[in-house]
Amino acid sequence: MPLLQRRTSREAEIPTASMADIAFLLLIFFLVTTTINVDSGIYMQLPPKLEEDTPPPEIRQRNLLAVLVNSTGDVLVDGEFMQISQIRGEVVRHVTNEGRLPNYSENPDLAIVSFKTERGLPYGRYIEVLDEIKSAYIEIRDDYSRQVAGVDYTTYKGQLGEDDEDAVATKYPIKISLAEPDPGVGGAAAPAG
Repeated sequence: MPLLQRRTSREAEIPTASMADIAFLLLIFFLVTTTINVDSGIYMQLPPKLEEDTPPPEIRQRNLLAVLVNSTGDVLVDGEFMQISQIRGEVVRHVTNEGRLPNYSENPDLAIVSFKTERGLPYGRYIEVLDEIKSAYIEIRDDYSRQVAGVDYTTYKGQLGEDDEDAVATKYPIKISLAEPDPGVGGAAAPAG
């Protein structure tokens, strides 16, 4: 008997018995760890709920800027037709008035912008108007931040000192009242001229 036997060469094999288990575990891993972005709508921080027996706060008409939009997209600001591009300036005047003009707010802390729409308003138009109102507050806060800290509030919000951030947010709080849509807000009249 020869001492050396000839070895038969075997081909390399990959065991496939547990492949299905591995694939199943990978599938579960990816399903659990994958995040699907399903955010829809507009992020808004709501005020705390009032007690049922608490009456709503009194608001003087002077401190309320009413923005109404009908189903055709016409904008009324305190009863006057306006273009969307004019809303920002009107909100800035209202909030920063400091009691100078009688048709605008007494001070920024009391200033409220009420935004009300009519049912059937296209969602895009709603967003345009709400963006203009929010942009007015951003503009106001940026201007004040430049006076206090020398930089824009929105650009350097996390980099401002805590006292400066609080001073800007306290001086010009964002007070936007979003009212339920009405079936007949603003009417169907077209703007004059």
